[in-house]
Amino acid sequence: MQPLSPQEAVERLEEVLAHAWMVRTFLKHAEEIQGCPDMLAVPRTLFDTIRAVEPARQRGDLAAYLRRLQGKLAKLRRITQYYSEHYARFSPHTNYAMAALSLRGILRAMEDIFQRLDWEAVRQLPAVPPSRSAFPSAASSASSPAAPPASPSGSSPPSANPPSDPLDSLDIPEV
Repeated sequence: MQPLSPQEAVERLEEVLAHAWMVRTFLKHAEEIQGCPDMLAVPRTLFDTIRAVEPARQRGDLAAYLRRLQGKLAKLRRITQYYSEHYARFSPHTNYAMAALSLRGILRAMEDIFQRLDWEAVRQLPAVPPSRSAFPSAASSASSPAAPPASPSGSSPPSANPPSDPLDSLDIPEV
């Protein structure tokens, strides 16, 4: 298989995160798990993961998006394992079993994308100023992806170490 460019990886990850959002929405409103803090950590972690990459996505910072999301994989593994091992205690309904299967599929898809990602291309991406946006909005057509962000000066060499994102140190409120 050919390596994925940063743009291709982000486009695929956005589709996977949309699926994760649907699982999160189902679990958030599932009455059966409302009394269990450990089980409620599953939709909260999904929310945190999806919202954590939103600022980078909005400004078109592919490198920050990919690094931040990769950093969330360990938490996603933990909640996927926990949910898969414990959901039947709350309900044997098919919806809960399918949510466990979906979580495993989401995790597997993300790991596959990160494994195929051309990390050297990510390291070569230029820093993106906070006001820049290279991603299409949710309302725009998925058939016309935006071009990758250009260098801020147009001629500066790519930065090997883009500046850290100030949002890395913020806690995203849980829902």
